[in-house]
Amino acid sequence: MNITKGKIESAKKTVVYGPEGIGKSTLAAQWPDPLFIDTEGGTKSLDVARLDKPTSYTMLLQQIQFVKQNRPCGTLVIDTIDWAERLVTDFICQRVNKTSITQFGYGEGFLQLEEEIGRLLNNLSDLTEIGIHVVLVAHAKINKFEQPDEMGAYDRYELKLGNKTTAKTASLVKEWADMVLFCNYKTISVATDDKGKKFKGQGGKRVIYTTHAPAWDAKNRDGLPDFVDMDYKNIEHVIKTFNVAAPVEPVAPPVTQQAPVQEVKHEPVQQAAPTETPLTIAIDESDYVGLPQALVDLMKPEQVSKAMVEDVVSEKGYFPKGTPITNYPQEFIDGVLIAAWPQVLEMINEKRITF
Repeated sequence: MNITKGKIESAKKTVVYGPEGIGKSTLAAQWPDPLFIDTEGGTKSLDVARLDKPTSYTMLLQQIQFVKQNRPCGTLVIDTIDWAERLVTDFICQRVNKTSITQFGYGEGFLQLEEEIGRLLNNLSDLTEIGIHVVLVAHAKINKFEQPDEMGAYDRYELKLGNKTTAKTASLVKEWADMVLFCNYKTISVATDDKGKKFKGQGGKRVIYTTHAPAWDAKNRDGLPDFVDMDYKNIEHVIKTFNVAAPVEPVAPPVTQQAPVQEVKHEPVQQAAPTETPLTIAIDESDYVGLPQALVDLMKPEQVSKAMVEDVVSEKGYFPKGTPITNYPQEFIDGVLIAAWPQVLEMINEKRITF
């Protein structure tokens, strides 16, 4: 039972959200040594390091695992988390052969979505444990909000997560984050007509709201002002830079020097045959022609060919031997090959020596 006292410096888990075009991605690009997972293709105009756009939730998890194992950056930025939520939703539907999350009934689909988003956030938390900041960029939406204390209803900005009231992914993401930063335009003044009626906002500058207000969600744990100009320098002092070292390879214990031993001659022993190792197969790009891009994105990094996939599929009895992937139903490709790719890859690797 170890009791400690004082502040603990750690990497930040941050959510940056706001209306489109305000500069959320540009702001996130100023975090220490950022690497983007661009789920919606919105960083094309930014000079940033990025991984390939994930075409499936499985691919997104593989990218996060790659960052955890290789530590190529100081900050991982997912731009945006609401588009990542779509990948998770597709994954949940595909694995049970449904076309919509609303087909589960009684909110079961949204419960599974909440659980899977929770697993995604846990994977991202692992990065902060090794000193890598995580920034989730999100869009904002305006919802009608009614106070439980009967003070009336009003519009407020919220994270654009979960299209139904039963979806709790927005709350889960906000609870997970150390900072929720809301970026918006601050209206300087409101013009009125000759009768004193307000009709037009004038002026305005981009600001970052850092604390909760009736009209938006925001929070921080570092005592930031209620709002600051939208400039990274205004929040830089609470975002530390950590020395993210590469994983240390295990080192063999040193061999102690011993006195030379008198050589003893033995009869020659027949050398055992070398152990077989998996073959590395050169796969031509033409091997992927006609296949769904989401499946290709999983096959390529692992050097998996069409023949390998077709062999394990036929061995499991899904389709007769010789049936090409292009003849597989789309629901089988989505629900089995993509949704259960780790298991498919494991079977392929077990048989890889025979290909």
